[in-house]
Amino acid sequence: MRVITALAALGLLLLSSPGSAKQVEVEIYKMQFIPQQVVIAPGDTVIWRNKEKRQYHNVWFKQFTQEEPDYFFPGETFEQHFDKAGTYPYVCGPHPKMTGTVIVKAG
Repeated sequence: MRVITALAALGLLLLSSPGSAKQVEVEIYKMQFIPQQVVIAPGDTVIWRNKEKRQYHNVWFKQFTQEEPDYFFPGETFEQHFDKAGTYPYVCGPHPKMTGTVIVKAG
C-alpha cells in the first residue's frame, strides 16, 4: 500500500511540474536591460523586472505587434513565453536607445 501511495504521489508531481522549462530574468536598471541578450530554449519564459526608482518602461517586440505595449513601473514585471526557435529583438518604446534580444535555440 505504501508503494502505491508513493507512486501515485510521484505521478502527480511529474504531471504538475513544467518539465525542463525555465524562467530567465532580465533587470531594468539605469536605463538598461541587464543582460542585454539572453539565450533560452523553446518553452522558456523571460521575466523583465523594473528595478528603477522612478522610471517606467515597456518591452516591445515589434515583430509581434505594431501597437506599443503598456508601461510597467518600478517594482513591476513583464513576462513573455517563447515556444519557437528564433531571434527576437525588442526595444523600450519610450526609451528607444534601450534595446535587447532574446535568442531561442532548440536543443
